[in-house]
Amino acid sequence: MAFDNDTNTLERNTTAGTASDTKFASDPENDLIERDETRELISSEKVDGTAVYSRDGEKLGSIHHFMVGKRSGRVSYAVMSFGGLFGMGEDYYPLPWDSLTYDTDRNGYVVGITKDMLDRDKQPSYARNSEPEWNDDFDTRIRTFYVRTA
Repeated sequence: MAFDNDTNTLERNTTAGTASDTKFASDPENDLIERDETRELISSEKVDGTAVYSRDGEKLGSIHHFMVGKRSGRVSYAVMSFGGLFGMGEDYYPLPWDSLTYDTDRNGYVVGITKDMLDRDKQPSYARNSEPEWNDDFDTRIRTFYVRTA
């Protein structure tokens, strides 16, 4: 099978090919899923830029990058960008990865905070070009904030 970009369809290929020749694999929901995504995994390239919403559907920002534990290999935080214009004046809010839920209807992540809570004086965050010291104290501040908002 091969995906035809011109017609946006999956076509059965009568010639034998390799797995790398096929861009898509079967997915029971919409019958197609991209190679850099499975039912349980997604490429970091696809997560960067994904919208983040409050529970009531208000767009808060988008995933800028995430932080991965060096030893565990697990994502600890998704860092959401918020505010600013064309990258100027935006702030970054580390969100514990386990505080995010993917919403397929919105094609984005949902988190239990509101836009009113995005205040650098109240929530752990940092300005562009002022990366925090990612230590145990900062981790505790982040996790304590999200336990209170859960």
